[in-house]
Amino acid sequence: MNPVHILIVDDEEDIRVLLQYNLQKEGYQVDAVADGMACMEFIQKQKPTLILLDVMMPVLDGIEVCERIKADAQYQDILICFLTARNEDYSQIAGLDAGADDYIAKPIKTKVLLSRIQAMLRRSQHNKPVAEPKPSFRINREKYILEKDGQELQLPRKEFELLALLVSRPNFVFKREQILEKVWGTEIIVGDRTIDVHIRKIREKIGEHYISTIKGIGYKFNE
Repeated sequence: MNPVHILIVDDEEDIRVLLQYNLQKEGYQVDAVADGMACMEFIQKQKPTLILLDVMMPVLDGIEVCERIKADAQYQDILICFLTARNEDYSQIAGLDAGADDYIAKPIKTKVLLSRIQAMLRRSQHNKPVAEPKPSFRINREKYILEKDGQELQLPRKEFELLALLVSRPNFVFKREQILEKVWGTEIIVGDRTIDVHIRKIREKIGEHYISTIKGIGYKFNE
């Protein structure tokens, strides 16, 4: 099966069925939902490669869905192509300003759609940053020293304990409550932004991309 996963979001059932049929014939993994809110719920469970997103929909319109997706770091790499029957220039401009990668007006010609999808996927692959070598981290708990790629980094105690906690379980999402309890303890009251400040300082020392923020939940160390 083609590893590219496409989500169709359109309130017209006949369009969903037609697009899903044609895309599945090309080997794509395809799902479909009927409105913007269902789209937001879907991507929390499965992260598609590309979303074909209708502009005019009930509950939550396509422009707002696109803005929400592109504003969230964990979803920013999802490709978005607007589908709409509206040909007005302002609709197209609004869609692209919201962060969409492309725009196709209805009625949709299958060959054109497939060509545009392939073009978006090629651009996406071309623009991906070259992966950096994974760092080697070793925590020296006795000296409160982080050894990163053979170099020693001295961190303040709470920064060290916070980083050591995240590194102890790579790719595991630690909730903010868990971090506060394990690093600061239950008897010490700290402000809501305390964790964020310490994470920012750690990132300044080891690099931005090693620790991911999971919006509304917590943080994880990227293995």
